[in-house]
Amino acid sequence: MSNLKVFYRRFYGNRIALVALVVLSLIITAGLLSDVIAPADTVRIDLDNSLRPPSLEHPMGTDSFGRDLFSRVARGSRVSLGVGLAARTISLFIGLVMGVIAGIYGGRTDSVIMRLADITFAFPTLLLLVAIMAVVAPGISTLITVLGIVGWAAIARLVRAQVMAVREREYVQAAQSSGAGNISLVIKHILPQCLSPVIVVYTMGLGMTIMAESSLSFLGLGVQPPSPSWGRMISDGIIFMRSAWWLTIFPGIILSLTVCSLNLVGDGLRDAFDPKYIPSEGKE
Repeated sequence: MSNLKVFYRRFYGNRIALVALVVLSLIITAGLLSDVIAPADTVRIDLDNSLRPPSLEHPMGTDSFGRDLFSRVARGSRVSLGVGLAARTISLFIGLVMGVIAGIYGGRTDSVIMRLADITFAFPTLLLLVAIMAVVAPGISTLITVLGIVGWAAIARLVRAQVMAVREREYVQAAQSSGAGNISLVIKHILPQCLSPVIVVYTMGLGMTIMAESSLSFLGLGVQPPSPSWGRMISDGIIFMRSAWWLTIFPGIILSLTVCSLNLVGDGLRDAFDPKYIPSEGKE
């Protein structure tokens, strides 16, 4: 049986990961089709409909400005997921480059890169993000850049370890002896061996990145109004918690489902890629 077939059999045998994938797919689809399923204006103020409870017309109620909350939550998935994907991709690129350089060249280069990673790990991630965002102009592009730069260290360490292990294998040394350059070795022999763990770390880290974006938006340092963001919606709804519970509950539920689903899908990918995979309860 090919490796791809083994992967599919293992992943689709994990019922928890499959349910999480379905939930995540529904949230992503709702965001992509938000203009169709939630066409209400998410910016226009309508104080006559302020703080309306959930109803057939407004399934998640309205906010303090009379805007349909369902439409804002659906559009907010574009923002939160888009920021998370873009930032995590930046982290992936930086981590891959730094990890490959550290693993290939070793010595002083490796030491410098790993000390930079240690410095990044030394600071609590949220505190570091707050400190940086507090001194730069807030905005989506700035947020993506900052989140991407801060999240590279874990990927770099993983890639470095994989590169150092793979480069000692006989077929890599044989290719190197035959005159293959470092770039050729990395592209043809090393990176393919790093893809499985990197995909798992990328997926699981995506949930953490979305949480970081929501936390910064909650504090007013991330996505700025009137752009809808789950974290900002939760922040704006806290003062109405007793009289309009739906303002915080619905964005909070969607945010929690998204992050949990990403983590569970990441767990499923890790099990599917693991050659020592043993199904447990809730799995085939």
